[in-house]
Amino acid sequence: MWRRWRTRVLLFLAVLGPGFITANVDNDAGGILTYSQAGAQYGYALLWTMIPITLALIIVQEMCARMGVVTGKGLSDLIREEFGLRVTFFTMLLLVVVNFGNVIAEFSGIAGSMQLFHISKYISVPLCALLVWALVVKGDYKSVEKVFLIASVFYIAYIVAGVLSGPNWHLASVETVKLPPLSVWRDGNYLYMTIGVIGTTIAPWMQFYLQSSIVEKGITVREYPASRLDVIVGSIFTDVVAWFIIVACAATLFVHGMRNINDAADAAEAMKPLAGQYGFILFAAGLFNASLFAASILPLSTAYTVCEGLGFESGLDKSYREARFFYWFYSLLIALGAAVVLIPRFPLIKVTILSQVLNGILLPVVLLFMLRLIRKSELMGRFTNPVWFDVLAWATAILVTVLSLVLMVQSLRDAVRPKAASPQRDPVPVSSQRPESHTPAAAAAGTIAGH
Repeated sequence: MWRRWRTRVLLFLAVLGPGFITANVDNDAGGILTYSQAGAQYGYALLWTMIPITLALIIVQEMCARMGVVTGKGLSDLIREEFGLRVTFFTMLLLVVVNFGNVIAEFSGIAGSMQLFHISKYISVPLCALLVWALVVKGDYKSVEKVFLIASVFYIAYIVAGVLSGPNWHLASVETVKLPPLSVWRDGNYLYMTIGVIGTTIAPWMQFYLQSSIVEKGITVREYPASRLDVIVGSIFTDVVAWFIIVACAATLFVHGMRNINDAADAAEAMKPLAGQYGFILFAAGLFNASLFAASILPLSTAYTVCEGLGFESGLDKSYREARFFYWFYSLLIALGAAVVLIPRFPLIKVTILSQVLNGILLPVVLLFMLRLIRKSELMGRFTNPVWFDVLAWATAILVTVLSLVLMVQSLRDAVRPKAASPQRDPVPVSSQRPESHTPAAAAAGTIAGH
């Protein structure tokens, strides 16, 4: 009995990486901002979304892992072979634009988090870009994966920050498992925030990266159960972290009446007089780690995807001579992403909104490709979706698609709406917790938020 369990544990540790890493990168600067806004605006009232988010993430990521293990090919490889080069080319083009907008957002997160520690972005961004570039270009797959796994573990900082914030554990637990009353859906802001929280769960780049990394790691059908467990553990861990981010902001910003968070760095700074010095440091350090982590993965995912889709050699275990386009393209994405953040008065918000809009266009296409590919028995053999899983997968794809499209439309409306026509206002709290009376700490926080 012990020998069998030991074998299973060793097998799991051997394949651990792709699923765990991909799920955790989902908590990037944009994700942290969304979860921070959810906690600041509605307290614990959006914690119920964490359960459906986790299920959706597991379903989609498991299908990608299964396709990678069974076919030994990346997702863009399969799309090119099954749907043709023309479709693949336009899909890759849209993905590059979307991912580049996300790369810019990650370097912006690096700049913002380091400015909290009084380090200029003109120092932090170039140094981090060089670090990210050297890590991938000079390392092989095993060494790079180890670094990424270590970076994933550092997300525990948000769990500790959530504990230090002193939340109402009973209320947080109840709100996690209780569906909200129907009356809250009349609040347009609540609906929009719900869509935003769920919509950050699944991004197109994640599916391409997960499948490519599984193929490069050489995971076989025999190791599929361990690979599936890797996906499940990663999905649960990343959403536990998201839960604690919401809890931390609910226990500090929400209860002191601070509703509007413009970026994740704002949340960290505003927490300083509320959660204490350690809470602030952990939240800010977590933001830096998440941004640096994603700034490494997103360009790498894009390079994998484009090279596979267009038939170029790719892979961290390939030499520069074997995969010149792969390394040049990765380097270009890093250099341009960092350079854009350093441009004075560059419209970062508009670029981020544009990437969200394009993400909403691309995600349904990618999910449709996946669902059609995994149903091909000549491709997947006995590993096609069972009927019950197929129903869940299509339901998840339809739900995520609708939410992404609604979020896309809302982002376009926000982009074109005149500022005067959309004044900032505090949303109506729907959580059973009410803001506390103003305290000296709250006043200090308000001063910080208004600076």
